[in-house]
Amino acid sequence: MFSTFRNAWKVPELRKKILYTLLIILIFRIGCHIPVPFLDTTVLSSMITDGGSFLSYMDILSGGALSKGTLFALAIQPYINASIIVQLLTYALPPLENLQKEGEEGRKKLNTITMFVTLGISLVMSYAYYVTQRNNGAVKYTEGASGVFAAIVIIAAFTAGSCVVVWLGNRINDNGIGNGISMILFAGIVSRGPSSVLAMFELVKSDQKYILIVPVVLIVFVLMIAFIVFMNESERRIPIQYAKRVVGRKQYGGQNTHIPIKIAMSGVMPIIFAMSIMSLPATLEMFIPVKDNPEGFWQKFYAGFIHFFSYQSGWYAILYFILIIAFNYFYVAMQYNPIEIANNLRQNNGAIPGIRPGKPTSDYIQRVLSKITLIGAVSLGIIAIFPILTNMAMPQLNIAMGGTSILIIVSVVLETVRTLESQMMMRHHKGFLE
Repeated sequence: MFSTFRNAWKVPELRKKILYTLLIILIFRIGCHIPVPFLDTTVLSSMITDGGSFLSYMDILSGGALSKGTLFALAIQPYINASIIVQLLTYALPPLENLQKEGEEGRKKLNTITMFVTLGISLVMSYAYYVTQRNNGAVKYTEGASGVFAAIVIIAAFTAGSCVVVWLGNRINDNGIGNGISMILFAGIVSRGPSSVLAMFELVKSDQKYILIVPVVLIVFVLMIAFIVFMNESERRIPIQYAKRVVGRKQYGGQNTHIPIKIAMSGVMPIIFAMSIMSLPATLEMFIPVKDNPEGFWQKFYAGFIHFFSYQSGWYAILYFILIIAFNYFYVAMQYNPIEIANNLRQNNGAIPGIRPGKPTSDYIQRVLSKITLIGAVSLGIIAIFPILTNMAMPQLNIAMGGTSILIIVSVVLETVRTLESQMMMRHHKGFLE
């Protein structure tokens, strides 16, 4: 990895792209420290002290901007949700599906639709955060004309900040090294690293019983990084053999190749899908807070419903694990079509050794996909819920979302390395004229 970045730095064009990407990340981090008017940051920080809360998860994705009440508090969460919604609707609505098949022009139109959906979700989330902060006493003005003006300014600032973050990510795509949204997400999560390490040292100083526990947790996280890298690079190769064809005096085909199927082909998307579903009750709680002493059937039912989906609930981890497996199968089903793969092989005179063309080939590919998907889904589930279970046992460590954060960091780093390697290969490849 380090050699890849060192070699990329030697190429003038790639060096400019790397510096441009770092400049955009610097602007993003500056925006994470520009406060939104009329908010009490001390109250906001106390609201997000619990490492297992939904707001704490959002604070991690925003790089600490949410707890500080800054311009980029929403970060890229509205864009992620909008992308998920548009992607799902693409397979449900024929007009969107046709746009996806139109090539570059269709993708531009889908991106425009995603931007409008992002704007709508930003407005809803901004209002939800405003209501939550007002209910917790974090808004300085809540009554009269000054209260209305403060609400408009806070909601507008959060919404504009989210749009600016998406624009910064697109600039990395156009002029930087690519993967702009992922790089913004990566920068936000990594920025929390030093504070988390210092918090662990302070925990060891305050309580001597954590002297042995904290190093063990750090070793487990290092092993988890190795496991994530191993799962990202692992793949199942389906052998393909092409029949020989004689056209005139030339012979075509007759070569052996394979179809690579990665175990972690869906990446972090199933976790994001599952987290979006699991965060709906917490979002509902922002609008309708749970009463301290619920009375009556509906109030008790609502309180139990919200508690069921809280990070401190054991049922949350179980349901989260099941949703990750389900969304992993769903995402793979959207990406891979065994029938289409089998038809393409038949049209190109290709076949899997020992498997007849047509339906037997598609059934074989489907069986392989099911097994590989199950392995990848269980691995993702373990990575996601292990820190949650650890946090339930030792909440002082504040690592409820550690697995998801590590998975995002490792995935972005590996994808960035592959992008740089492909760009260096394009620039060092000798053309047929040389």
